[in-house]
Amino acid sequence: MEKRRDFIKKAGIATAALTVGTKLFGGSAMGFSAKSYNRIVGANETIRVGVIGVNGRGDGMAGVIAGQKNTDISYICDVDSRTIPKAIKTVMNAKQETAPRAEKDFRKVLADKDTDAIYIATPDHWHSPMTILSCAAGKHVYVEKPLSHNPHEGEMAIAAARKYKRVVQMGAQRRSAPVLAQGIKELHEGVIGRVYLAKTWYTNARQPTFVKAGPVPSWLDYELWQGPAPRMPYKEGLIHYNWHWFWHWGTGEALNNATHEVDVARWGLGVDFPTRVSSIGGRYNYKDDWETPDTQITTLEYPGGVALTWEGRSANGRKVEGLDRGIIFYGEKGSLDTGGDSYKIYDLQGKLIKDVKSLMKEDAIDGRNTSSPSVGLDTYHVMDFLDAIRNDRKPNCDVEIGHKSVVAMQLGNISLRVGRDLKIDPKNGHIIDDKDAQKLWSRSYEKGWEPKV
Repeated sequence: MEKRRDFIKKAGIATAALTVGTKLFGGSAMGFSAKSYNRIVGANETIRVGVIGVNGRGDGMAGVIAGQKNTDISYICDVDSRTIPKAIKTVMNAKQETAPRAEKDFRKVLADKDTDAIYIATPDHWHSPMTILSCAAGKHVYVEKPLSHNPHEGEMAIAAARKYKRVVQMGAQRRSAPVLAQGIKELHEGVIGRVYLAKTWYTNARQPTFVKAGPVPSWLDYELWQGPAPRMPYKEGLIHYNWHWFWHWGTGEALNNATHEVDVARWGLGVDFPTRVSSIGGRYNYKDDWETPDTQITTLEYPGGVALTWEGRSANGRKVEGLDRGIIFYGEKGSLDTGGDSYKIYDLQGKLIKDVKSLMKEDAIDGRNTSSPSVGLDTYHVMDFLDAIRNDRKPNCDVEIGHKSVVAMQLGNISLRVGRDLKIDPKNGHIIDDKDAQKLWSRSYEKGWEPKV
């Protein structure tokens, strides 16, 4: 794979985006026309972005953002002091002329009126609260998936974006993938007839996780790391990645990874909120400290006789259809397969009848890479975010779109935790007639950190 700084500086990807956006889709499918695209590559106004959370994903994205024309990283912010120098180096390697400022407390970044936008790659429990605070501070927001730790937070994030009139983009990069957008367009035009089922999956071979009590390390501001989450004693082995597997801070594989595939599935099916959700699973492979499942199957039924399934296997990396993650749409006349910015169409007997490849050299999405699974898709999505700011429009994965995909998997987790199917109001995604399940629609917060709009 090409080095990030080389890739994002090449004009090839920009030219490809423009070609696909104008010729294949009439200039609108990616969210920006040739005219507005020119504003991205030629606008005089510099957009200054504060990057918050740079241990893994944020470090990679800092380089992608810094590589865009007329865009500067104004701050590198993290509660782990060790991560900041590396991220600053990443930004400078992307040829930014002035080094970003180092900061531990994100609130100081929000207070800087010269910073226009915020990129968030913190743990899940911070995503919506930080998005809400950023909107209130007048910042546009690019927040990584999942948008929220729980459904109520997602609703508040939407309310904040609308109240403060801010652009809020969730990091579902496939929404900005030009060739995939062509495939979704063909689906909607009936290339395989009426589409009635989408199958999605994610596989990995993660190892056991054990945590233990220990002193807070000198390099970490654990108080600020916890933020809105009710206080818990520090445990070694939790930070930086394994918080994903504990309900107090994380949302499991269902939101850590399924969000991407389920978002594409929902896009292709043309559905919003489900009517029924069912999920089974558990920590089947290992007996360790994980709370979230390593094996999970979630099924969602939508209005109009349409269903969506997700299979997650965190502890068995055997691929499905040759892919560690992917989506298959089934219709009356055939099926459409995709995993990244490409797609294949098959007839009812499974004969390949169309194979549309990506314009990028590296189409495959590396599901094992937590920093940069696909530099190409990251670049497309960042370009869309910046253009949405400059043209005062909603981005490809607007906060409301992101919420609908995230809440689908959150409902799956709730079904799993209460041990039964859920009946859902398709108008807003809310749980019907189940008090125990409804309690998991939101969470409690540390006093003084409650998110408000």
